[in-house]
Amino acid sequence: MEKNLSMENKKCFCDTGLPFENCCGLYLKDNQKASSALALMRSRYSAYTTHNADYLLETTYVSERKYYSKPEILRWAVSNKWHKLEILSFTENTVEFKAYFLDSNNKPQIHYEFSTFKFENGVWYYLDGKFE
Repeated sequence: MEKNLSMENKKCFCDTGLPFENCCGLYLKDNQKASSALALMRSRYSAYTTHNADYLLETTYVSERKYYSKPEILRWAVSNKWHKLEILSFTENTVEFKAYFLDSNNKPQIHYEFSTFKFENGVWYYLDGKFE
């Protein structure tokens, strides 16, 4: 149920202003590894907008995957209309952000999260998040 990722010259969903193919498309389509926690966070947001539950699970730290299911990730990704990602702050292994979307009832929502990431064996992973 992934959206079509042939989005040449379209702006990336993560609001960098770069074309998708030169931004999150490198990770979602070309299987490159994110170079930082921030890049991984941005690509995970784009994965939600393109309904790429496989990528979201693969980029979650192995010990944390048991808390997530592909059907639930996909249900949440598909039931919302993603509008904007706002990065509030970041360090080497944390990203604070807001994701703006319309829920299944077409009501505006904001998902706030302070996410922690882990770098292991040359790969960044999403570890966990604190929500408000």
